Amino acid sequence: MSIAIELPHGPLMIDIAGTELTVIDRRRLAHPSVGGLILFTRNYVSPEQLSRLTAEIHALRSPRLLIAIDHEGGRIQRCRDGFTRLPAMRRLGDLWERAPQRALTLARDIGFVLAGELRLRGVDLSFTPVLDLDWGRSGVIGDRAFHHDPRVVVLLARQLIDGLRAAGMSACGKHFPGHGWAEADSHVAIPVDERDLAEIEPDMRPFRELPLDAVMPAHVIYPRVDSIPAGFSPRWLGKLRGELGFDGVIFSDDLSMQGASVAGGIVDRTAAAWNAGCDMLLVCNAPDQVDQALENWQPDFDARRSARVARLLPTSDVSDIKNDPRYLAGAAAVARLV
Repeated sequence: MSIAIELPHGPLMIDIAGTELTVIDRRRLAHPSVGGLILFTRNYVSPEQLSRLTAEIHALRSPRLLIAIDHEGGRIQRCRDGFTRLPAMRRLGDLWERAPQRALTLARDIGFVLAGELRLRGVDLSFTPVLDLDWGRSGVIGDRAFHHDPRVVVLLARQLIDGLRAAGMSACGKHFPGHGWAEADSHVAIPVDERDLAEIEPDMRPFRELPLDAVMPAHVIYPRVDSIPAGFSPRWLGKLRGELGFDGVIFSDDLSMQGASVAGGIVDRTAAAWNAGCDMLLVCNAPDQVDQALENWQPDFDARRSARVARLLPTSDVSDIKNDPRYLAGAAAVARLV
């Protein structure tokens, strides 16, 4: 039986190619600069396979690596067969217009079911909720947003967060300070939001008011505030830490995306995001870039940032969650909405 390597969390979150760990995966995940792993649809076959994979990943190191996933609902749900099908958050916003109390109750149900099912299979964190406002402009955000009204976004997201936490999962709000106005998709382009700070203020309201454990900045340039994307901007991240008083984990969005290309190559991107104030940097869907970052970027260890990441690891037991009356009622309610 292998013994877990004693290593604190490093600043990189990387991915793997398949449904099992390879020798190369193990080597990368043992690197001191790595602190977490993000899963995608390609890594999932069944709940049982996911349990085996996450157990193997968690056994590699102590403290264990943070395992995350994009599992919001709607079109962004990585695990489907064997999991409750979750609605896009827009469905809750639409329901709010007709039956606000039911929408709030369902938001909490969704959070509990989402977190409980993932945690049961060894996934520690989902990058949710999306807090962007629905301005009717961004195709990549679209129905991932709860609503166009920041007050409604706060109310619904607060209930979803309560559900996540009831099942022992932290909440990661995205994409600070707001991606709903910018039309371009940062996966393939560099989005620009030409509004001034006062005009962006409504987008920041959810980040001001909600009890978030983590935040992911947008790969968006707001040129009337700063000339570089928010995730590389000491001005934006300083505002998040200072004015908004946020002391949780700041995740970069995926640094292999086109929206991050303004910072240069992958080593330049990781250094820029780290120096701006991100605690954990995602490098996904680009194994060559992962290897470049691991080989050529050697940041000084930061115990405070590493400790922030460690706080996201769940500690409660969810082994019996499928028999929990809250889960049974919540899953049935969510299924009716979908």
